[in-house]
Amino acid sequence: MARVNYEELSKTIASLCAGEDDTIALMACVVCELHHSDDRFGWTGFYRVTGPEMLKIGPYQGGHGCLQIPFSRGVCGAAARLKTTQLVPDVEAFEGHIVCASSTRSELVLPVFNGAGDVMAVLDIDSDQPDAFTQEDAQALEAILASVFSR
Repeated sequence: MARVNYEELSKTIASLCAGEDDTIALMACVVCELHHSDDRFGWTGFYRVTGPEMLKIGPYQGGHGCLQIPFSRGVCGAAARLKTTQLVPDVEAFEGHIVCASSTRSELVLPVFNGAGDVMAVLDIDSDQPDAFTQEDAQALEAILASVFSR
């Protein structure tokens, strides 16, 4: 089973994103690199803040996702609303979890902040494995997101 090397991934993403300022292009690049870096990552994508307390899908890699998610619902909504990373070892134990794919067993959702410190999106990573993600994953991904989007 391939596990991500965050040090190498961070360097690759920094190199690929250097000089780019289009948010959607940056998201597409980050998602592609993340999704293919680790076998645990079954669905990897951004939900962008597109209106008051509303997230909309894209860019992403994997099967279909939910098209929109209000801040008041699910793991993605909680990450956006609370402005904190949500590490969920068992999605069925998360009250209000939204089932976008029946195969999802665990989830890691990180808020994405712009240069002004506002939540502009969340990064959602789903796994068909229970308890797939660690605090190390969360911290490494938070650092990568900050380096790409908080500048």
